[in-house]
Amino acid sequence: MKLNRKKAVIFDLDGTLVDSMWMWKAIDIEYLARFGLACPDDLQKEIEGMSFSETAVYFKERFRLKESLDEIKNAWIQMSIEKYRKEVTLKPGARAFLEFISGKGLVAGIATSNGRAMVDAVLDSLDIRRYFKVVATACEVAAGKPAPDIYLNVAERLKVAPEDCVVFEDVPAGIQAGKNAGMTVFAVEDAFSLEMKAEKEQLADYYIRDYYELLDGAAG
Repeated sequence: MKLNRKKAVIFDLDGTLVDSMWMWKAIDIEYLARFGLACPDDLQKEIEGMSFSETAVYFKERFRLKESLDEIKNAWIQMSIEKYRKEVTLKPGARAFLEFISGKGLVAGIATSNGRAMVDAVLDSLDIRRYFKVVATACEVAAGKPAPDIYLNVAERLKVAPEDCVVFEDVPAGIQAGKNAGMTVFAVEDAFSLEMKAEKEQLADYYIRDYYELLDGAAG
């Protein structure tokens, strides 16, 4: 699990750097309830890896919503932004790991399926924006995860070859996106995706419970 031969570290955001997946499931339940709809058991898996815009399209089509795509996205932004500012925390060891890779001279980026307004809210509330040279959302590329587009985009903007990048992800679609981009991928444990642990371990190069594992000498 050496990082000393790598030049860049690229992180997913929700469930990987920040503990926020619980929030999105709650928002889906609350949002659908506005229309008298129950949240289907397969919803989270179905939308896994989709960009913010792709998810809005999926909701509109699957649940036959009359609202426009912008109205759907704006509702989600309003529902999430205060939670991001006040309730979402960093994953265990994440801040120390960001300091660690900064000290080793590795450049860092974020590649998230989330929308820009929510990303800005959480980066500022947790005071971690300074660690990242590039912050990209899947809405900025042609296809969301598991397509490699967003990871290749961030690598290009960091001016680092894909094979010199390490990716941290929490769900299978994101792990597959990193692998499809030709990068080394660490799967990060998250309560939301515990039932997917075997799949994550199979897809990823490495699996960690938290970032302290890497700080305890495994990173080299």
